[in-house]
Amino acid sequence: MKILVTGIGGQLGYDVMKVLKARNIDCLGADLKEFDITDYEAAHSFICAYHPDAVIHCSAYTAVDKAEDNVEVCRKVNAKGPENIAKICKEIDAKMVYISTDYVFPGTGTKFYEVDDPTGPQNVYGLTKLEGEQAVRQLLKKYFIVRISWVFGLNGNNFIKTMLRLGKERQELNVVADQFGSPTYTADLAPLLCDMVVTDKYGTYQATNEGICNWAEFTEEIFRQAGISCKVHHITTAEYPTKAKRPFNSRMSKERLVENGFKKLPAWQDAVKRYLEELK
Repeated sequence: MKILVTGIGGQLGYDVMKVLKARNIDCLGADLKEFDITDYEAAHSFICAYHPDAVIHCSAYTAVDKAEDNVEVCRKVNAKGPENIAKICKEIDAKMVYISTDYVFPGTGTKFYEVDDPTGPQNVYGLTKLEGEQAVRQLLKKYFIVRISWVFGLNGNNFIKTMLRLGKERQELNVVADQFGSPTYTADLAPLLCDMVVTDKYGTYQATNEGICNWAEFTEEIFRQAGISCKVHHITTAEYPTKAKRPFNSRMSKERLVENGFKKLPAWQDAVKRYLEELK
């Protein structure tokens, strides 16, 4: 099987390539310097030259606050790009894995969002990722849409790296405590995606590390494990306004994984422990 991975300069693409290589699967990684996903002709010639059996599409515009001012750029990358790739996958009869987000939901209440619950993004990033999902569903039968949240990995910037830096610089920090969700470690997610893509168990999934926390609790666990003595003050979203509206509830059900014979990811606290060891 031949697999093309986009966005290998990011946290997830980097780890997906690592897993595929470790499994001796014929794979090719691409980023912007290889081809621009928003340019159909460029994408078409690059993908058709390799002619993969599957594309794991990890490229995305993820600057959530900047997206509010750069709607068209964000839409080109998160909606038009996946649409281009889906069209090419259809032409060459390749499977496609599209990475989506908890932000496709309204983010209200306290219940776990099921895969088929009504969507209702509250910001530009979430809207464009949903448009990407819709394009993939409309064009393909052989697709896997995988929604993730609160992502961290070795290759790139993320919440944990930021908190480790701030925790060492300061005695105390204010962190939002009324937004709830689950962290996702790319080193845990990547093997799941690689397991998934070799099957024909198509459809929409949700995959994060197990367990729920808010951002302040996430920070406290990072500091506890890293031996940082910075005090964390729990604050509200209203006390920390951001350009893009953030969901209060990012709890997502992972039952679809289990129903289709896939394993849930380990607990997020365990993922943090292994990640901090990797960072050393």
